[in-house]
Amino acid sequence: MKRASSVLVLVAVAVVLVLTPLAWAGDVQGKIKSVDPSGRMVTLDDGTKITIPPALTVEKQALKPGANVKASYEEKDGQKVATSFTVMPAR
Repeated sequence: MKRASSVLVLVAVAVVLVLTPLAWAGDVQGKIKSVDPSGRMVTLDDGTKITIPPALTVEKQALKPGANVKASYEEKDGQKVATSFTVMPAR
């Protein structure tokens, strides 16, 4: 019985560790409302602020108000940091 409960606890810990990163990740889609002068912080029309890290290559000329974007992000220190960032083609 003691062995079974130990295995159950280990399984529960493993599930929590696997699911934890998912709780801090997200996807967002919308129109750019504004871009900071450095081109590293984008605010969408719904107020969502996305930080674009230097590791992501995004063409700064495409970062203009009104452009449609799609991004995946992770929460880090209270900020949404993009893990992918795509400017969608105009329709």
